[in-house]
Amino acid sequence: MVSAGVIARRPARYRLGLLLVTASAIAWSTAGLFTRLIPLDSWTMLSWRGVFGALGIFAAILLMERRRALWSFRALGRPGWLFAAVSAVGMIFFITSLTRTTVAHVAIIYATVPFIAAGLAWLVMRERPATGAVLASLAALAGIAVMVGFGADGSLAGDLLALGMTASMAVMMVLSRRFQNIPVMPAACLSALLSAAASWPFGSALSISGQDFALLALFGPVNSAVGLGLFTLGARLLPAIETALIGSLDAPLAPLWVWLAFGEAAGRSTIIGGLVVFAAVFAQLFAAAAARRPASALPCGSGRPPRSTDRPGAPPNS
Repeated sequence: MVSAGVIARRPARYRLGLLLVTASAIAWSTAGLFTRLIPLDSWTMLSWRGVFGALGIFAAILLMERRRALWSFRALGRPGWLFAAVSAVGMIFFITSLTRTTVAHVAIIYATVPFIAAGLAWLVMRERPATGAVLASLAALAGIAVMVGFGADGSLAGDLLALGMTASMAVMMVLSRRFQNIPVMPAACLSALLSAAASWPFGSALSISGQDFALLALFGPVNSAVGLGLFTLGARLLPAIETALIGSLDAPLAPLWVWLAFGEAAGRSTIIGGLVVFAAVFAQLFAAAAARRPASALPCGSGRPPRSTDRPGAPPNS
């Protein structure tokens, strides 16, 4: 029998989860804003963002794991190192794409990551996608075609870099599903260090102003440590579908901040294509939630009450 105290705590935990995941989406959505605020080449930006991001994530690991912090790095193994390496490549693509195309283009292309991940899972793990997922993928592809093919804003090189970043994220999702024991926070810390080390020789990391240094010192922790830490904590308190929906808010928020700060408005084709992509993403998320609901329902005559594990839990990354 569930006590009254447990029932009373559930809404509070749910609201806390909503707050944490929403705050993580806001933190992640600031990447485009920082890249517009900091007038440096992408290699220099990546160098210091990686250094400060790694320091911020390590501080978050210390707060969350305490005495087990160093042990969590030893638990990375080969899958964890591969995850970190792919993440570092994706981060290089991400920051570089933000300097070569509009933030709206990057956000919309990134929104297609669930469909690319589903395709990779089918190729690597033989997970056959549902018909609805295939149709949603085709709709998202049509939205990208409208945005890139008919829009005057953005650039093909930047859009391709954004696609490379999205593909990297899809690989990370498949890795985290295939190897569900990967410690994500330590892997993200290692990824930040790897991206900084790879970028340092190509930039001018020691020739920056004090103002740019201060902005970079904010960029790394806010966009990396705060975003990932809040998401990791919040995802433990929410169903997976709601975590995914709220977490995807960073895609529409990213161009909003840049528009408010710099007047970087999206063109008509970008808006139309983006609406098509986001509609396909949200339709697929809701369809996936509806498909899981019957499986978690209590069977007739089972004779047992439903457990907390009967509902969809947090994603593998949490």
